[in-house]
Amino acid sequence: MIAELGHFALILAFMVAIVQSVVPMIGAQRRWSNWMAVAEPAANLQFVLTAISFAALTYAFVVSDFSLQLVTLNSHSDKPMIYKISGVWGNHEGSMLLWVLIVTLFGAMAAWFGGQLPPTLKARVLSVQALIGVAFFAFILFTSNPFIRLENPPFDGQDLNPLLQDPGLVFHPPFLYLGYVGLSMAYSFAVAALIEGRVDAAWGRWVRPWTLAAWIFLTIGIALGSWWAYYELGWGGFWFWDPVENASFMPWILTVALLHSAIVVEKRESLKSWTILLAILAFGFSLMGAFIVRSGILTSVHAFATDPARGFYILMITAFFTGGGLTLYAFRAHGLQARGVFSLASRETALVMNNILLAVATFVVFIGTMWPLIAEIAFDRKLSVGPPFFNSAFIPFMVILALILPV
Repeated sequence: MIAELGHFALILAFMVAIVQSVVPMIGAQRRWSNWMAVAEPAANLQFVLTAISFAALTYAFVVSDFSLQLVTLNSHSDKPMIYKISGVWGNHEGSMLLWVLIVTLFGAMAAWFGGQLPPTLKARVLSVQALIGVAFFAFILFTSNPFIRLENPPFDGQDLNPLLQDPGLVFHPPFLYLGYVGLSMAYSFAVAALIEGRVDAAWGRWVRPWTLAAWIFLTIGIALGSWWAYYELGWGGFWFWDPVENASFMPWILTVALLHSAIVVEKRESLKSWTILLAILAFGFSLMGAFIVRSGILTSVHAFATDPARGFYILMITAFFTGGGLTLYAFRAHGLQARGVFSLASRETALVMNNILLAVATFVVFIGTMWPLIAEIAFDRKLSVGPPFFNSAFIPFMVILALILPV
């Protein structure tokens, strides 16, 4: 009964997300205040319903309800409680439910703390955030339902993957997801600003806390993952330039650049278009990270819940939001005129140089990560790109960056 309640709450959250993604956006376009007002209660309701669904799944793991297929495959009645709870997200379906829970959490927080936002911008931000939720709700409900019942439940479960029975599982995925999904707020602000046709100092001030929070969570998540891999996999180091490591590192680098460029927007009202582009790309790389981790398209010891079929759907989600954001950017960014100017010998110029170096460094990591796949598709050659390439190609940019940091 509890599982059915969780499934029903998930369906209701999906329906609320659809309404939230459409009605406030139309209201903002037509300046209909009643329609825009739908965004805030819808965001709150969407979060509550998703939290109920997640709580129902957690309850099933805690009480060892082996009538649920997911619990049977990822838990055991003798497991310590900490691994029963962390087992909720120690699999594909449960981790995606955690992902969408965080999407709705950030949307609800934007509703709670967005009182200073212009009504049209707030409505559009919450609509875009809800659209992201729609995509992942649909993905879960149609391809990754965590509430599937077994006709003949076993006496006990098959247990959690031994490598995942570690305190690292308790903290690493939630923090990493808070970072990944946190960047959805920067994306929502960027897309809303493009639709609105306005980016000013206030926009830079509003988007910066969300970006900083995402960066902090992503930093903690990456650090915890490195520590976990160090003692669990015995590499003799904390970083190995593995594809999945790189998948989290690329949005981290872009988020650093985004934080710095948002400062320029706030202080000088310059770099508007560039900042919008960084926000779109940072979230796009976060989605790409989810695709790399789950699709199995690149060989990695960190590959998680690999399923090429479902990985394809994540690729479609990535293409939709990244491609859609970039298309909107191509048509609307020209209207974002910079107002402030700054001299060549200024702090802002150093921040621009900082951004260029970080963007190029991200491109280097991206090419190195994806080159084995490109070589196999284009040249029918199997090869690997390891630490020697990344160390020689990436580190020089960081040395230059370190030299200009004191400026």
